[in-house]
Order: sequence, then structure tokens, then C-alpha cells
Amino acid sequence: MSITLNMKIIAITPPHVIENEVVVIRRLFEKGVDIVHLRKHQSEFDKVDVIVYLHEILSALTFEEHSRMVIHDYPQLYYDYSLKGIHINKNVTRLPEDYSGFKTRSCHSFEEIRKYKNEYDYLFLSPIFDSISKPDYKSPFTHEVLQKASLEGIIDKKVIALGGVTFDKIPYLKSLNFGGVAMLGGIYDFVK
Repeated sequence: MSITLNMKIIAITPPHVIENEVVVIRRLFEKGVDIVHLRKHQSEFDKVDVIVYLHEILSALTFEEHSRMVIHDYPQLYYDYSLKGIHINKNVTRLPEDYSGFKTRSCHSFEEIRKYKNEYDYLFLSPIFDSISKPDYKSPFTHEVLQKASLEGIIDKKVIALGGVTFDKIPYLKSLNFGGVAMLGGIYDFVK
């Protein structure tokens, strides 16, 4: 079974090491995931070890796979592996000065979406639902609030729903005009 939903499907890697991660990333692409965000938090590793681990993963993947990956927290890897792009979040708050490639950003409010929408290729808005991977991360967005934001054009093809997203929620998110979904907890069962 593969994914064909007429919206962007993005997988985010868990922040820790997972068994056979290269195989899992390949399987995500084979199943129809459009983009994989490679995210490994420094807090989950010793700083040197995380860089070594990321180099191991990226060295095992092909140029084609690299071209469909966005890096979090370590923008220098974008240049080392010709990745699709760089993601901005609380850990990396600015793009490198000479950077002109694909760029994405994490947002947690409609104000941030309005502020950054014209500067980025897409924006994560989270948490849309209560998080699967972070049990205490609750959604501030009600159906009415999301519907209003959709009608006002705040939610559109450049806004990606993140947080508690599972495959059964995709039709609802599509009806709100999200341009895609990003999943961490909800997507890894799909590739087992």
C-alpha cells in the first residue's frame, strides 16, 4: 500500500536513534512520503555523536533520497549532502547568510504563520491535535478556530498540519485547506 492523498505527506524522524533508520527512511519514500525531515535533537546525543550518526545515515542514502530530505538543527549538512532544504525552529533560528535554497519553519500560532508565510516554502503549524509523541503537548486549536483560519486564507497550501496527525485525520485536514501533513508518531506504524 502506498500513499496517494493529493496533499504533501511529510515524515519527521524521531529525535533518537531508531533501529535500521536508513531502511525506514527508504521505506517511507517507497510508500509515497514526499519529504523526510531529518531531526535529531542534540539533547538525545552527545553533540559529536549526533553529527557522526547523521553523517552515517546520509552517507548510506542516495542523491535522489537526499533531494527529498530537509535537515533540522545542523544546517551545514545541507551543503555536505545537497539536501532539499533547511528547517528553522527554536534550535536554529536563522538561515545561513548565503543560503537561497528550500526553507521550512515551525510555527505555533496564526500570528507566526502570517509573519513568515511569504518567506518560506512551507510552515509547520502545531500542534493541530494533541501530540502522539509528546503526551503533554496539547492542541490550542478548536475546530471553529481552524475553520475560521481556513476561511480567512491563513491555512492554505503553504501550511502543513503537525501534531497528533494520523491517516484517518487527513480528509478532515484536507477539508480545512492544509497543504499537507507532517507526522512523526503516526507514520512509523505505516512502514512496519
